[in-house]
Amino acid sequence: MTEGFFPVLNFRGILPLCVAGFMALAASALGQGAKPAPQVTIAKPFTYETVSVHPCKSGSEMSVQGAPSRFSARCTTLWGLIFNAFDLRPNDPIPGLPGWANSARFDVEAKMDEGTFAALEKLQRDEQGEQRQRMLQSILADRFRLRFHHETKVRPIYALVIAKSGFKLKELPAGAEDSGWSGGRGKIEIHGESITKLAFNLSDLLGRAVVDQTNLAGRYDIVLKWTPDEQRESADAGPSIFTAIEEQLGLKLESTKGPVDTIVIDHVEKPSEN
Repeated sequence: MTEGFFPVLNFRGILPLCVAGFMALAASALGQGAKPAPQVTIAKPFTYETVSVHPCKSGSEMSVQGAPSRFSARCTTLWGLIFNAFDLRPNDPIPGLPGWANSARFDVEAKMDEGTFAALEKLQRDEQGEQRQRMLQSILADRFRLRFHHETKVRPIYALVIAKSGFKLKELPAGAEDSGWSGGRGKIEIHGESITKLAFNLSDLLGRAVVDQTNLAGRYDIVLKWTPDEQRESADAGPSIFTAIEEQLGLKLESTKGPVDTIVIDHVEKPSEN
């Protein structure tokens, strides 16, 4: 068991520690002082400058937006906030959630100061995503008094591996930054993302954790088309998702068992209005 916070989003962490100053080396037996170690400074954790949390009274539809320098959620549930703060799939169980986690709705507004935003923008894209998750985790810890721990259990999973026919996608050149995702019934498109991201999205579609075991580290443009099970009786039905993954991507899903990480809620409270 690994103790959590507080923590921020899993969004799959421990915040960087802020270390300032140094310890002087012990004086020698002759009473002569040694040269002090050089000062080491590690960047402080990224945090929002201002945060407001209010019960939603507008009746608006649930929405979550992550503008470059701020986080904005409208009529969002605790479950929705946790989903954005950790690397969770929609089908992942979250033991310990209270009954109001899917009913009580909140408006959350958070804004960074200029220095924090400038520092965040200097990070690689993946690092930015991790830090934004941690920043949201900090809001949950502070305003919702969220405490949690991780548990790993062996469950049925799909292992995503390279098919015998060989991998069929071309790696994007280094420096390609555009990314995105879109999808619908029988189709997903993922641009400029890793195979690990594909596995994460497949987990939602298949209702079971999909683990990337390809050892492919690059980024790719991925287009996958298949016929959903309920439409497969049609005479012109296309391939199943399992067949499409192999034929179109050169990958394969293998049913097996493996460790699946889960967060367990130890404590959480409704936030006081501010």
